[in-house]
Amino acid sequence: PMKAYNRIGDILITIHSNVENPDVVMVLDPTLVGPVDVTEGIKPDGIIIINTTLSPEEVKQKLGSDKFKVATVDASGIAMDCIGRDIPNTPMMGALLKLVEILPFEEFVERMKEDLTVKFRGRESIVEGNIQAIRRAYEEVKLA
Repeated sequence: PMKAYNRIGDILITIHSNVENPDVVMVLDPTLVGPVDVTEGIKPDGIIIINTTLSPEEVKQKLGSDKFKVATVDASGIAMDCIGRDIPNTPMMGALLKLVEILPFEEFVERMKEDLTVKFRGRESIVEGNIQAIRRAYEEVKLA
């Protein structure tokens, strides 16, 4: 399994190390839940967002803890519907924005659209598919 860390803040971040006690954990591969301790170090009031078709209650039971919030979204299904490929990272960002006010949702969507338009120049359907995936995950994420 691969771990990646991101720090998000409104001041300059000068720490460049692993995050030991995250506020949010995002699990893109649902097969990791169980074999890997995906809750390791999460703060007691933290949120774990999992790409799965299971309900938050089912995942909570599987994880065996009530110390943090659990959110679920079928990011893979949304990606397949909107983008035509199982690439759950973009829809997972929509779910994150619903649960954590990093910046206003519409501002995020506009910035993503600008970035994706540059990245996928001339392939508007990919840009629109990703934006649709972000919006769907934002609406469909469930929290327990």
